[in-house]
Amino acid sequence: MPAADDLFRPTSEPSGPAVRAVPDPPAELPTDAPKGPSGRVRHDEKITVYVTSAELMELERARLTLRGEHGMAVDRGRLVREALHLVLGELEAEGESSALVRRLRES
Repeated sequence: MPAADDLFRPTSEPSGPAVRAVPDPPAELPTDAPKGPSGRVRHDEKITVYVTSAELMELERARLTLRGEHGMAVDRGRLVREALHLVLGELEAEGESSALVRRLRES
């Protein structure tokens, strides 16, 4: 019967390089690498808009559709601003017959 010390001693040498649980840090971190713009725009004004759960789900679904089907990573704020531009542009161009006027008259 083997001695107790022999039970915990490897029976053979490891066959490959040692594997570390934590990788070595890179030799040098690039400090002078130019950073490109993030694409995020700082806005001066803020409003709060309350929406229903269903409207929020529609907004999220649209955001995920843009990301999944069109490869566009867009946050909810940008999505709302673009929709606002479209609706206000249509109001200016079509006036009384715009979808905005029609929808607001219905409510």
